[in-house]
Formats: sequence, structure tokens, C-alpha cells
Amino acid sequence: MDLHLDNILKDMQKDNIQGYLLTEFNNVKYISGYKPTSFAFCVIKENPIIYASKMDMEVASNNSFIEVREYESMEVMIGELKDEGIARLAIEPSLAYGTYEKFRDDFSVESKAYIGKQRMIKTPSEIEKIKKATEIAQKSFLELDILNNNDSEKAMAFDLVRLMIENGADKESFDTILTSGANSSLPHAIPMAKKLEQPILIDWGAIFEGYCSDNTRTIVYTEYQHEIWDIVAESHDKAIKAIKPGMKCCEIDKVARDIISECGYGDKFIHSTGHSLGLDIHENPGFSIKDETVIEKGMIMTVEPGIYLEGEFGVRLEDTVEISKRGTVIGDLPLSI
Repeated sequence: MDLHLDNILKDMQKDNIQGYLLTEFNNVKYISGYKPTSFAFCVIKENPIIYASKMDMEVASNNSFIEVREYESMEVMIGELKDEGIARLAIEPSLAYGTYEKFRDDFSVESKAYIGKQRMIKTPSEIEKIKKATEIAQKSFLELDILNNNDSEKAMAFDLVRLMIENGADKESFDTILTSGANSSLPHAIPMAKKLEQPILIDWGAIFEGYCSDNTRTIVYTEYQHEIWDIVAESHDKAIKAIKPGMKCCEIDKVARDIISECGYGDKFIHSTGHSLGLDIHENPGFSIKDETVIEKGMIMTVEPGIYLEGEFGVRLEDTVEISKRGTVIGDLPLSI
């Protein structure tokens, strides 16, 4: 990640920032290759450093490609940073307020999203890991053979996670959603200890070498369910076809949303059209109404329109898209199962 580190240092220099404090585990991993298991303070500066807990020193030393020092105390760490001439300190926007309080008396502290800006664009290596995570997740889904499975929602969700791990995943990339019947109208439904009803909605993903995948499929049965599925599929397909560098994220959301609105279900599309993913399942930017981020080559985004009819059923279809000259779906799982 040397290029990303260089870019962050250039952004810091423009803002006259001498140090950038990271505590989020995946941000520390992104910069150093080491993911904390307890806590760590990573300070990006001319000579970046990680202060790791005693229990993490072995794993940090084995995996980090930047200097690692054992954390002794907040006073020692702050003293060392001040001795290096750091006066203006940037922090992640997500830094806990209690942690911020420990730094504000010794430094001029500003919230900056330098690392988020870098994580928007994936390297070829990162893209390959996301593709592998997608391959594992889709293979596992097909092996589950949901149409011929008589287990409960909860048991099938468990089996899908097990299959992903057996096929090479580190773990699931979020709590697997495998729901059916009226509960499918809940975007984040929890699998129940009941037999499958109709329709069936599955939202699942794998992590491979730290990188996430994300797919959703909905299996429909009745004529009305098919009608809703067709609208969502059109929204999904046309949004993906519209993606190209130079457009704004909100413009892609509008493409997807307009199709659903024109069919009379605009108020039933109750979330954004998609999100970036990588080390985290939800990253910036997002295909949402308010996100004016300009789409760039190297971004990885999901497209997941949905229609949710409260008390009846819901339909969501989701694929992950690699953006180069246009948007290309990662994986080969058909929309219709």
C-alpha cells in the first residue's frame, strides 16, 4: 500500500498536518498489513508507526510492513509524538470521543477522511481478492441447492456460511440473510427457525484474505411476485449499464430509482442503490440520492435495487460491479435462480 501511503502524506502536507491517527482495525490493516486483535494506534507521518498492545506484538511484528512499537501508555505515546514536532494531528471521523479527548489538549486536532479517499480506489490485488470472495460465495450458494432443501431458514443460513468456509472463505462478510414469505419485506431480516415460504430472499457474502463479497437473489413464485421481480431486474440491469467513470454516484441511483418510481413503487424502494466494499462490507462512496462522488476507474460498487411491500413480500437483486471503462458484474451467477 506504499502508493496509498504516499498519497495520504501528500494530502497531509497540503493541509499542514504532521500526523494522522488511525484506530479502526481495517484502516490499520490497509496501511500496514497488520489487523489488530485488541487495540492499536497507527500514526501516519514521515516515518509511520504502530503502537500495538503487548498481546498483539507478535502478530504485528510478523505482519506489519511499517514500524511497530509496544504501547506503554497514552502519556508515553503522546510525548513521543510531541518530541517529533507533531502539533497538528488529523483523526478518523469515526474516532471515539473518549479517545479524541485524550489528544485534544496536546495537539490541534482535525477530522480528516484521507484514508477513506484512498480506499475508494482498489488496486488490482484488492480486486482479485474481491473476485475470489465472490467466486467462493456464489459456488457455495449453488451447492446449498436451496430449491431442494427442506431445512429451516436458520439452518440453511448456517449451512451457507459453513459451505463458504469449506470453499476457502475466512468467514461470512456480514450476517447472512436468508428469509422468506412476508419477512422478505424486511431488508435486514433475520433467518427464522421455520420452513421456507414464498418468495425466498438470500443476501450473503464471503471474506477472502480480508476482502468482502456481496450478492442478493430473490426466488419468486406467484404472478405478482414475478411482476415485482421484473421491475427490480430492469432497475438492476439499467443501473449497471449506465455506470461509467465521470458520472456522479447519485446519477446511478437516479437511473435505478426512476425505473421503480415509474412503475408506481418509488416509495417502496427504501434504501440506496448500492455501496462500495472492500475490507469492510460498506465503504464509501455509495449509489445514493445525496452522494455526488464522481465515479472513477478502480472503484468496486454494489448495485442492489429493491421493492418492499410491507406485510406481503420483498424483492432485492444485488451484484458487485468492477468499474473500468464501464461497469462489469463480478461473478457469473444468473439473476434468476
